[in-house]
Amino acid sequence: MRLDGLYTSLLRYVTLRDKYTLQTTNKNMKKCCNYLINGLFIGLIGLSNVALGKSAPLVSIPTHDAFFNAIKAHCGKAFEGKVSKDNVGNTFGDAVLVMHVRQCTDSEIHIPFHVGDDASRTWILTKTGAGLMLKHDHRNKDGSFHSSTMYGGHTVDEGFTHVQSFPADAYSKALFVESGIAASTDNVWQMMIYPSHFSYRLIRPAREVQVDFDLENPIAQPSAPWGYE
Repeated sequence: MRLDGLYTSLLRYVTLRDKYTLQTTNKNMKKCCNYLINGLFIGLIGLSNVALGKSAPLVSIPTHDAFFNAIKAHCGKAFEGKVSKDNVGNTFGDAVLVMHVRQCTDSEIHIPFHVGDDASRTWILTKTGAGLMLKHDHRNKDGSFHSSTMYGGHTVDEGFTHVQSFPADAYSKALFVESGIAASTDNVWQMMIYPSHFSYRLIRPAREVQVDFDLENPIAQPSAPWGYE
C-alpha cells in the first residue's frame, strides 16, 4: 500500500469520526462510533509503520567482527590480569586486577574491570555501524555516575583481527579539558585479543600502561560492578 494512500485514508476516517461525533445525540452511540473509528485509525497507523519497512541492518567489516566475536566468545567468564607496562609508576598498586566479560549481545559487550575492591569501571564495546566504540562507564559506590564517565573513542580504520585502537573522541577531549587533564586529549586506548591473553592498553605521549589478562585460566566471577547490581 502506498503511503500517500494510507494518509488519505487516515484523513477520511478522522473526518468520518468527527462527523459521527457531531451528528449522534445518543451518548452510547457516540462511544460506539468513536471506539470503532479510533480502532480503524490505530490500525491504519500500524499499516503505515509496516509500509515504511524494517530498519537498516547493523553493518560491520570482517576485522571488526572477528575482534568483537573473539571477546564475545568468553562471555560469562572472568580472568585475572597483571600490569606488563607502566612508565609512570605503580598505577594500580598491589590490587588484584580482574576483567569479567559479563554481558554480551550481538552489538554490545560489557566488561567490568575490578581493581581490588574498586568496582567502579566497566568497559563497553559497541558495534556502531561505522566501526567499534569503546566507552568507560565510571560509577560511584552508590551506583551514580562519576563526573568523568563515558569517555572513550571510536575506531578510525579497519584495525586488525586481534588488535583495535580507539583514539579519544570529541566528548572525551572536552571532558578532559574541563576536568583539568588536557594531556589526556591525546589518549589512545587499545584492546588486544589472542587465544592465550587479552590486553588493555592506554598510550599517549610520555604515558603507557598495559594490563594483560590470562584467558587460559578463568577464575570465579566477581560481584556486580557498581551501578549494575
